[in-house]
Amino acid sequence: MRGAEKDVSDFQFSSRGDTRRRQIQVLFLGAVSTFSLIIPFAAAEAQTQIPAITVEAPAQRTRPAAIAPSRRAAAARTARANRRGPAQQAAPTQSASSNGATAERANGPVRGFVATRSGTATKTDTPLIETPQSVSVITTDQVRNQGAVSIGEALRYTAGVSGDVNGGSDTRFGGLQIRGFDMTMPGLYVDGLRIPSSNYVHFNGLEPYGAERIEVLKGPSSAMYGGSGTGGVLNYVTKLPTAQQFGEVSISGGSFNRYQGQFDMGGPANKEGTVLWRLTGVVRDGETQVDFSKDNRVFIAPAVTFKPNEDTTITLLANYQRDRAGWGLQFLPASGTVWPNNGRTIPVSFFAGVPGFDAFNTEIATAGYQLSHDFTDYLTFRQNLRYAYQHNEEKVFYGGGYTDEAAGQLARYGSYSNSYINSFAVDNQLQGKFNTGILSHTTLVGVDYRNSSFRDTAFGVTTSSPEINVFNPNYSYDYAIGAMSDNTGVKQSQVGLYAQDQIKLGRLSFQFGGRQDFVTTQIDNGLANTTVAKDASAFTGRAAVMYNFDNGIAPYFSYSESFLPLLATGVGGQMLNPESGVQYEVGVKYQPVGWNALFTFAAFDLTRDNLAVYVPAATSYEQIGQVKSRGIELEGTMSLADGWNLRAAYAYVDAMVTQDPVNVGKAPTTVPLNRASLWSDYTLQTGPLAGLQFGGGIRHVGATWGDDANTFKVGASTVLDALLAYSHDNWRLSLNVTNLADTRYVAACYSLAGCFYAEGRKAIGKLTYRW
Repeated sequence: MRGAEKDVSDFQFSSRGDTRRRQIQVLFLGAVSTFSLIIPFAAAEAQTQIPAITVEAPAQRTRPAAIAPSRRAAAARTARANRRGPAQQAAPTQSASSNGATAERANGPVRGFVATRSGTATKTDTPLIETPQSVSVITTDQVRNQGAVSIGEALRYTAGVSGDVNGGSDTRFGGLQIRGFDMTMPGLYVDGLRIPSSNYVHFNGLEPYGAERIEVLKGPSSAMYGGSGTGGVLNYVTKLPTAQQFGEVSISGGSFNRYQGQFDMGGPANKEGTVLWRLTGVVRDGETQVDFSKDNRVFIAPAVTFKPNEDTTITLLANYQRDRAGWGLQFLPASGTVWPNNGRTIPVSFFAGVPGFDAFNTEIATAGYQLSHDFTDYLTFRQNLRYAYQHNEEKVFYGGGYTDEAAGQLARYGSYSNSYINSFAVDNQLQGKFNTGILSHTTLVGVDYRNSSFRDTAFGVTTSSPEINVFNPNYSYDYAIGAMSDNTGVKQSQVGLYAQDQIKLGRLSFQFGGRQDFVTTQIDNGLANTTVAKDASAFTGRAAVMYNFDNGIAPYFSYSESFLPLLATGVGGQMLNPESGVQYEVGVKYQPVGWNALFTFAAFDLTRDNLAVYVPAATSYEQIGQVKSRGIELEGTMSLADGWNLRAAYAYVDAMVTQDPVNVGKAPTTVPLNRASLWSDYTLQTGPLAGLQFGGGIRHVGATWGDDANTFKVGASTVLDALLAYSHDNWRLSLNVTNLADTRYVAACYSLAGCFYAEGRKAIGKLTYRW
């Protein structure tokens, strides 16, 4: 399967600074080192990590004597700062979007579908109505109500985004697309730190039940994140300990012999509330719609927060996920899927592999911490650190096109491979708030570092039956692992220094950001016994302006850039130069006064340059490619007090290849011109049926081109989803059905021999108890 992909990936890191010289000891690269941060007071805000590390404080708690001195010191600092600083420094301006009633914070829980704050775009806790860039937030309530069991499913109702391009049976979780660009490799983050992927290990398979929220930042974002893709960033925000004791246990079962148990619990570990804990877990035994394909998972995520004094918070985080899955991508021909083969259709359950051999097994483990310390009321240092390990074992036979189309005889190719990834990332940030005359500033400076290494090995696999009939399969069970076909190792380190200033002049705001990255990449080919290395550096910027009217309307304009170091070699075995991207975006956000709702309109113009294009005649990659993506997006979310939730989305994306050896003027595969969705659910509030919830959604994906030359199209599709639930006391019983009508359709094609079915009807019933 290794040769069937054209993906390239990369890695990244960042940090920040204040007025006086301070010696701050931080854990950097696994060792304690001292460094000086010198920042002019006029630029005294910094923050390098995302989102802001804050932990819910107990509403009322005993004040232990050990903490009292710190509180007195904090009060003294506040008094001193108030005497010398601007009066407005005491707290950020609270707009209607700040959700003061529920005390929402950028990385915290949201009640309902409407998030009002985020840290993904700015790395500061900023209201979305004051963020001049498109950000979509998927809350835990939305994930629960829609019955999403993967990150891909959670993104189905998000404008301009697809999390399951290759269909719901993609156990590899490789189909993430934002604004027409594949973002699987370079755009995945957990709590603002990049979790690298190789060409074959994809991190967006992480368990959605472990996330407090899933956020999508659309467009180039290298000014904050360094090497990342043109389309945007997906940020998985981890569940953190809370000050309130709680617990939840669920059992569920449904289609494809799926059985799952999950739990989430935590609260204070001591009566003072200075130690908090949380433990989240999932165990699943299941299958997919594809024959002989498992979908088993174990996930566990502990977290502990320590608050030794009023100014310091540290949260230790870890998770472990073990998947034992089958191979869901069969690489089926267009004849028999997109159109009939002599009146015949390949079943959606068809399996092209060898039973007992095909598998896609993954292990993911991470450990790290989030640290926050307030030097004054206006100056905060944060550090986010994580080590991540991933291992993937891929055993697969997959379709290779017809050898006899009329008879339905399909060629098969086999591969056995292993991938290992180790990465370390640390992000240091300093954030400050201050005034200069009539201007108020939230300034962020930071430095981050990432070091990643991975190795891919692959072997050819053969069987005594290299062909299979797609309409009447007769499975062989023998296989033989042959010679090694790939032995590639990659090491990459990246250091980034960045700064950002959010400036306010009344209701007019400006945002300026810039970042300098230094990247070193080394690739060794174990088969050819060669090693190549390349150093790269890039400066990327971002600028935006926004105006917030009293009536909740906020127009904005933004410009942003990206760069992406490539992990591929070109002619002569030399490493390629980084890709680059530029976006112009104009939009309007609307938050109706008195409503828990947020509506966004955005128009964008994206250009991806220096694209690595595989040239068959040269049997290598050449950087002669460019793709443009232009379009509009509309998105609205609403959660009303009477129990009504609504999410609507529409995207028009016109993507075109503008530089290429042969396909200039063609549209990229899998990118629909139109995509729309609407979800609504309602819970009865009174009467004998109070607690009854019902809802549903409709999803439409327009037609897409099925190959690079645009010789055939994959038809449009429209499917329905449904929800029925009842809550009473601490119990909730629910039934979610996706693709209610069991519509059979092709999710995507990349060639005449590379098509993938979407998932058919799936029903899951769940019983939950909360305390």
